[in-house]
Amino acid sequence: MAGTSSPEAVKKLLENMQGDLRGLSLECRKKFPPVKEAAESGIIKVKTIAAQNTDILTALKENSSEVVQPFLMGCGTKEPKITQLCLAAIQRLMSHEVVSEAAAGNIINMLWQLMENSLEELKLLQTVLVLLTTNTVVHDEALSKAIVLCFRLHFTKDNITNNTAAATVRQVVTVVFERVVAEDERYKDAVDQPAAVQGNSNRRSVSTLKPCAKDAYMLFQDLCQLVNADAPYWLVGMTEMTRTFGLELLESVLNDFPQVFLQHQEFSFLLKERVCPLVIKLFSPNIKFRQGSTTSSSPAPVEKPYFPICMRLLRVVSVLIKQFYSLLVTECEIFLSLLVKFLDADKPQWLRAVAVESIHRLCVQPQLLRCFCQSYDMKQHSTKVFRDIVNALGSFIQSLFLVPSTGNTSAAANQTGSNASGNTGSAQANSGVLGMGGGATVLPAFEYRGTWIPILNITVQGSPKATYLEMLDKVEPPTIPEGYAMSVAFHCLLDLVRGITTMIEGELGEAETVIQTSTEATSLPVQSSEQDLQSVSDQSEKELGNRAVWEEMVNACWCGLLAALSLLLDASTDEAATENILKAELTMAALCGRLGLVTSRDAFITAICKGSLPPHYALTVLNSPTAALSSKSYSIQGQNVQMISPSSESHQQVVAVGQPLALQPQGTVMLTSKNIQCMRTLLNLAHFHGAVLGTSWQLVLATLQHLVWVLGLKPSVGGALKPGRAVEGPSTVLTTAVMTDLPSISSMISKLFENSQYLDDVSLHHLINALCSLSLEAMDMAYGNNKEPSLFAVAKLLETGLVNMRRIEILWRPLTGHLLEVCQHPNSRMREWGAEALTCLIKVGLTFRHNPPLSQNQRLQLLLLNPLKELSNISHPDIRIKQLECVLQILQSQGDSLGPGWPLVLGVMGAIQSDQGESLIRTAFQCLQLVVTDFLPTMPCTCLQIVVEVAGSFGLHNQELNISLTSIGLLWNISDYFFQRGEIIEKELNKEEAVLQKQAEEKGVMLNRPFHPASPFDCLWLCLYAKLGELCVDPRPAVRKSAGQTLFSTIGAHGTLLQHSTWHTVIWKVLFHLLDRVRESSTTADKEKIESGGGNILIHHSRDTAEKQWAETWVLTLAGVARIFNTRRYLLQPLGDFSQAWDVLLDHIQSAALSKNSEVSLAALKSFQEILQIVSPVRDSEKPETPPAINVSVPLVVGSTATSLGRSFMRTDSIGERIGRFNGSEPPVITDEIEDLNLWWAAWNSWYRIGSESTRPPITCDKLTFIPSQPFLTALIQIFPALYQHIKTGFSMDDLQKLGVILHGAVSVPISSDASPFILPSYTEAVLTSLQEAVLTALDVLQKAICVGSEGMQIMYPAIFDQLLAFVEFSCKPPQYGQLETKHIANAKYNQIQLFAPAEWVALNYVPFAERSLEVVVDLYQKTACHKAVVTEKVLQNIIKTLRIPLSLKYSCPSESTWKLAVSSLLKVLSIGLPVARQHASSGKFDSMWPELANTFEDFLFTKSTPPDNLSIQEFQKNESIDVEVVQLISTEILPYANFIPKEFVGQIMTMLNKGSIHSQSSSFTEAEIDIRMREEFSKVCFETLLQFSFSNKVTTPQEGYISRMALSVLLKRSQDVLHRYIEDERLSGKCPLPRQQVTEIIFVLKAVSTLIDSLKKTQPENVDASTWAQVIALYPTLVECITCSSSEVCSALKEALVPFKDFMHPPAAKVQNGES
Repeated sequence: MAGTSSPEAVKKLLENMQGDLRGLSLECRKKFPPVKEAAESGIIKVKTIAAQNTDILTALKENSSEVVQPFLMGCGTKEPKITQLCLAAIQRLMSHEVVSEAAAGNIINMLWQLMENSLEELKLLQTVLVLLTTNTVVHDEALSKAIVLCFRLHFTKDNITNNTAAATVRQVVTVVFERVVAEDERYKDAVDQPAAVQGNSNRRSVSTLKPCAKDAYMLFQDLCQLVNADAPYWLVGMTEMTRTFGLELLESVLNDFPQVFLQHQEFSFLLKERVCPLVIKLFSPNIKFRQGSTTSSSPAPVEKPYFPICMRLLRVVSVLIKQFYSLLVTECEIFLSLLVKFLDADKPQWLRAVAVESIHRLCVQPQLLRCFCQSYDMKQHSTKVFRDIVNALGSFIQSLFLVPSTGNTSAAANQTGSNASGNTGSAQANSGVLGMGGGATVLPAFEYRGTWIPILNITVQGSPKATYLEMLDKVEPPTIPEGYAMSVAFHCLLDLVRGITTMIEGELGEAETVIQTSTEATSLPVQSSEQDLQSVSDQSEKELGNRAVWEEMVNACWCGLLAALSLLLDASTDEAATENILKAELTMAALCGRLGLVTSRDAFITAICKGSLPPHYALTVLNSPTAALSSKSYSIQGQNVQMISPSSESHQQVVAVGQPLALQPQGTVMLTSKNIQCMRTLLNLAHFHGAVLGTSWQLVLATLQHLVWVLGLKPSVGGALKPGRAVEGPSTVLTTAVMTDLPSISSMISKLFENSQYLDDVSLHHLINALCSLSLEAMDMAYGNNKEPSLFAVAKLLETGLVNMRRIEILWRPLTGHLLEVCQHPNSRMREWGAEALTCLIKVGLTFRHNPPLSQNQRLQLLLLNPLKELSNISHPDIRIKQLECVLQILQSQGDSLGPGWPLVLGVMGAIQSDQGESLIRTAFQCLQLVVTDFLPTMPCTCLQIVVEVAGSFGLHNQELNISLTSIGLLWNISDYFFQRGEIIEKELNKEEAVLQKQAEEKGVMLNRPFHPASPFDCLWLCLYAKLGELCVDPRPAVRKSAGQTLFSTIGAHGTLLQHSTWHTVIWKVLFHLLDRVRESSTTADKEKIESGGGNILIHHSRDTAEKQWAETWVLTLAGVARIFNTRRYLLQPLGDFSQAWDVLLDHIQSAALSKNSEVSLAALKSFQEILQIVSPVRDSEKPETPPAINVSVPLVVGSTATSLGRSFMRTDSIGERIGRFNGSEPPVITDEIEDLNLWWAAWNSWYRIGSESTRPPITCDKLTFIPSQPFLTALIQIFPALYQHIKTGFSMDDLQKLGVILHGAVSVPISSDASPFILPSYTEAVLTSLQEAVLTALDVLQKAICVGSEGMQIMYPAIFDQLLAFVEFSCKPPQYGQLETKHIANAKYNQIQLFAPAEWVALNYVPFAERSLEVVVDLYQKTACHKAVVTEKVLQNIIKTLRIPLSLKYSCPSESTWKLAVSSLLKVLSIGLPVARQHASSGKFDSMWPELANTFEDFLFTKSTPPDNLSIQEFQKNESIDVEVVQLISTEILPYANFIPKEFVGQIMTMLNKGSIHSQSSSFTEAEIDIRMREEFSKVCFETLLQFSFSNKVTTPQEGYISRMALSVLLKRSQDVLHRYIEDERLSGKCPLPRQQVTEIIFVLKAVSTLIDSLKKTQPENVDASTWAQVIALYPTLVECITCSSSEVCSALKEALVPFKDFMHPPAAKVQNGES
């Protein structure tokens, strides 16, 4: 009280007091002396106090009784002027708080007296007020007296006093309670008193309360007593009281001082025990009241009107519920039930209105509603109060519609009154609509089934401004205007919704932030203390509790709310009201969604959806079980309230007419402006609360889809909707209002989906699922017809995908999965959109800037590309074209950054099948070409293999040959790329391999990839080779050829990059596999003639069957493989199973060589030749230190490239590189020589099998017999020499035999008369064919090898001789080829004329061959005559035996040259062989030869064949000279060595010589002829030989002597014969001279005789036996007879012959006899 205690204020107070006292003393001077005196002594007193005390105020207070006394006395005078002065003075003292308790008591007593005297009533009230408000000195009895004083003044007759007193009472009551509050504040730190015992019934026992509280308690208790019409306990002296005033006081205390009641148990007790029973008791007349019954049931006749009491009671109840709900749970339950009952239709209108207002007061207190829910609805056996309130409001609203109000004014009158146009009620039914066009204002109203209720603007939202609860001055019940109750109830609903939702959402928000912060706290790396964790768990428990409450609140109220709101929505004719209703429904739906209450959420959403669509629109989603709830009936307080379904005749402006979206659209449907409004609400709901819609997206989107359809919106690029023309049926009719709205609706719909980017993942999934199921429905509808489908869902899926790119991962699978299904739809428009959406999403997904970028998020990239691959499973070509166009665009825009997505992209290209049409294949191939030309370097190396496979698959497409061929070209380009970037690719692949290996080990599985053990880079090559290999067996020859050439070129050019071990795979898995397949195809190929190669292309006859075309492939393949074996031998040989590979290769060569196609067989041999020209690798030991100067065309490269990696990247495969490789890190593998030999032997065996098979004569001989061609046989035989070089060391007799068979067979094969002109020389030329040359070469090689070979090899000589001799025989006996008929070449018809007659077979001219063979024999024999084997094996005999054939034939030989050559050969052979034979005479090895030789001589010299007639003399003489040569040989080589020769042989020779020297020709020749034909020279030589051997002086052995003797006897015998014949002829001829020949002979004989005799003489006598002499002498008589001859030459010869006989002219001596013995 700084204002009253400051020195100035005190000084002023003292002055004022003294002034007051002075004034009093003046006033009372005349009439009231005692008062005057008191006043004066008072002045002195005041002065004294002021003088003596420093603290003047305290001193004044202590002495206040005395100071006040004069004033009290002044009041006692009852003089108005004095009294007023005194009261003013007293008030001044009070206001300075200088009045003590005693003084105050005195003052009050004085005031009471004034009151009883009815003096200064207003001043009294003022004084009491000042006294009680300035300080707290008035207590207990004094206080009660003061209060009663005010009450009594309230009931005076004076109106002003009345009202002032009422106000004072209110203020005093307030002051009393304010004191309690202040007292509590003062004592709040003190120790609490022990609490009062509960249920203490002694009302006066308030000893525990502090003074102020006690006063308040007593006051409140008495107020209750008074309202209850009982006597007060404390307010003694009350004379009268009204209930209305009492209730108002109670209400104000309860409303203003709730804390007093809540803090003090005594007061709480009063509430429970006194106030509540009182209220309930006072309510009873209203409860029992039914409209139309009498009022006699009212208990107390005192209060007839109910309105003032009832209204005040409701106010008290409102306060009780609001402030003391927690204390009075049970009582409040009763109050609330009462409120609900007051809404019943049978209560008076005003009561219902006031009850609605009271409920409105509750509805704006959500926390309170929450408490109701907790205390009642959530308890088991309690009334569901909260539910009842809401339901009651609902039924209240329904009742207003169903029962026209029977209030004071009828509905019709009210309606008429409220409308500006003064029509009658009946005409007004449609005023809501009709008024629109006119000038009349249309009142906002609800209209339902003919009931029209205006909406009054009664409150500001959220503040219950009650009209009737505030009518404290009214006694009569007021008239309630129509629509008032409805409006209040409507606002109740709106406020209820707003309050609940705001509260719950606020709490939810708090809970979420708490949870968020707590989860953040717990997720921090620092270990949070246990306390924190504890608080978190408390938090969650609390949250669970809260959630239960929220859910219960919603569950309790939603049915009623929905019923009421749906009805109102349907009835509303006012846009603003509709907006409010929709907003309420929307907020409820959102709240239910947030709380996860699906049923209620869906029910609200269904209501909005139904509002959006035309009435009775058939939309299945809305008639599903969840939606059925909205048509259930609810039982509210036992009354059955039917939920009212929307009425179809609500009068709304139609704004659009369109097609319903249905399978069989019937007619059109109309949309009203309210439908559009609902649609906007629906959009807002989806827009702002999408996160909580969950499964209701289904409802929302289904509705939107139908609306969009009705409004005719169609999707455009990116999925946004644009107004489009309706495709069928009557066009959509739209008012201009809607037309202008359409763009905004369309953009709202788009926005809605754009907003999906702010939804959480789960909600987004709900949205996607809903769109998918919508789309499925649209798909079902579009099945089986080609009508325009609804593309809403697909378009919106696209839009949603596009805006959610940043988290596309979570929705990608459901999204694309569904679009893929759409792409398979039979309706083309649907399909097209599906594909459009899918490809658009993929393209945008790939270009979107993801975080982290795609290059670092491979999984996402693969995810994005995957649907592109999935499209490959769809067969519709339009879809595939879209897919490939997408791939092309992706390549053009993202090709460089596809990374791990390559396999998928390539997979798409590779998935195109041959049967999918040319355009598709072309497009796909275009993509592939782009990849190969531009993107190989940017893709991960692991994808190169796929590129190879895809390129290969295009090669196999049979639609377009050019594509196949181009793709083979691509494979070549790819291989080139591999080669150029080999090192990089290899590194990268190895790195990748290591990773995979590790993963595989972790999983404990084997790493599984094709060609596994090979290194990854090699696998890449192997895949390439394998692909080309597949193309090599393509059905089209052009492809086969191209692929084959490419395959072998790549292996040739780049094979050196492969690791050594990989060659194993190349050989087995690629090359041999290919050979197998080609062989199989070739052998099974069709032999039918192909007329033309497609179009008008003519086919060459060498390719006019499939078989011939395959033959070409076989040739190419085999040649390629052989070349690889040849050029890469040094690589292949060290591989472990080279020998098996070699065997397999040989097997292939063999089967090709034996195939019945001459092209293939010849090529096979060429390959055979190729692989045999291989140089065996240099052995380590022999390897020179420096690279030898091998004669190669490429430069030597031994350097960094070759050695750095041990694996050079060079195109060439030079010797130098091989050496480089040996010097490199790979140690050279030394092949075993034995193994090497095995290879050659394998080759030999193959060669043998080929040879024996191909040269074996056929068993049957029909037209189709296959006979090997000459070039083939030639090639075959030409292989042998090369082969032999390698196997000569182990070449045995058996092998030689085998070889012989083949050579013989080969030579025997005839040739076709077609081919003969090309192969055979004209018959007259004695030339060998190349085959024959080859055969001889083979034997020559052999013979040379044997020559330098070991001793053991030389036993083969005889076999070679046999072979050659067999060939020699061909000169006379051409070989037969099986049963085949051959013709002599001269008789063969060439097939020029009959083109298709089967060819004839022509035997070759073997003479030159036989003759050459013979020359070889002679040469060979010359070299080998002395060899043991040659001697032992009777080679000489065989030669002679063979030669005997031509020699004996002589002129009959096919060729004259043959026998001449035979003779010269024989001579040469004998000249060498005879000495050898003599050498071995004793061993008997040659015994059998002699008779053969003798016979040969015999057959030749005395041939049975006659010379041809046309033989010229010169020729004859030439031939004779040959015979002479033979005889000369006998004389020089045989006879001189007679002692080594069997006697029989010598005898045969002698006989033969004898025969030869006698001219025994017949005499039938003419002179001239005889002259020629007589072999004069020959005879002469024979005779000379005989003669020569008659000289026996050289005899050294009995053997020789024997020959001499024989020769002599033969000679003498011969001479005798000649002479005899001559004599005979001479005699016969008479004068004719004898033939020249005979004359010569006789002369020769005569000369011989003389020589003989001479030689006999010279011989030692013992050498000549008697018989010889006798023979000689016996000649004499004959000689003598010749004397008669006429020829002078004979005569002279005779003379010479006769002369020696003189030596025999003496008698014989005895010793001759001895000599004989």
